[in-house]
Amino acid sequence: MARMSDRSPESTAPHRAGFACFVGRPNAGKSTLTNALVGTKVAITSNRPQTTRHTVRGIVHRPDAQLVLVDTPGLHKPRTLLGERLNDVVRTTWAEVDVIGFCLPADQKLGPGDKFIAKELAGIKKTPKIAIVTKTDLVDSKALAEQLLAIHQLGAELGIEWAEIVPVSAVGDTQVQLLADLIAPLLPESPPLYPEGDLTDEPEMVMVAELIREAALEGVRDELPHSIAVVVEEMIPRENRPADRPLLDIHANVYIERPSQKGIIIGPKGSRLKEVGMKSRKHIEALLGTPVFLDLHVKVAKDWQRDPKQLRKLGF
Repeated sequence: MARMSDRSPESTAPHRAGFACFVGRPNAGKSTLTNALVGTKVAITSNRPQTTRHTVRGIVHRPDAQLVLVDTPGLHKPRTLLGERLNDVVRTTWAEVDVIGFCLPADQKLGPGDKFIAKELAGIKKTPKIAIVTKTDLVDSKALAEQLLAIHQLGAELGIEWAEIVPVSAVGDTQVQLLADLIAPLLPESPPLYPEGDLTDEPEMVMVAELIREAALEGVRDELPHSIAVVVEEMIPRENRPADRPLLDIHANVYIERPSQKGIIIGPKGSRLKEVGMKSRKHIEALLGTPVFLDLHVKVAKDWQRDPKQLRKLGF
């Protein structure tokens, strides 16, 4: 069975820096883990599968290493052109990273989706692979032991030699730092790739759009999450404001696929959209460090997930 070590980085060792990506089926805890390792919110999280659409890079600075975490969309059986493009993003990312972390939730038995991804990983020979058992706070020690054994056996069946198998809980902050300790030695020797203090290389407008989409996803019916896209049209400082009381005007459009979905997003007398604006504004102000006036509009982009022209317009 792969070792579960507790090495600590050696001060005399050369500095390492490189890219590690987290893969797994939708809702396997990849974004939550990325945020826990970085120490702040760089990826949106939701209890709805398929919320990640961009490869968000979170940057972890350590004395001995810099870990650039690439959080990919969940690999899944695509039903739309958007789904196919998201899968292409995942496969392209795998080919370019130094370490692959395969996230498998502790509270769900290995299923066809996990095996499908594992088979793809088996074809990538040179890149080290760590099996990460997520959400360990949701199970007892017996269930966790069974999952660890099942993952070891899955690797043996497919010819994958796990560099490590490590159980973590991002929510409970259990073994998150150990995971960073295990990834660091697998990265190439290199000076830091990003300046100290950088936590992500996502453009601010993309992150703002993602925070709005995260707020819009909360509490909506099952058919809606895949239909929501957000585009920030402009972010401009309000003119003639006192230097000590700046205000940033953000104008954004929330796109859905059908007119019937408009009422779900807007809510009775605009109550839902107002709530989306209030929730996302709080996170946006924390991200940008400045007060924000957020102007949201809901628009219909008919069947955008299946339309190449609309996908391009919405940034996919």
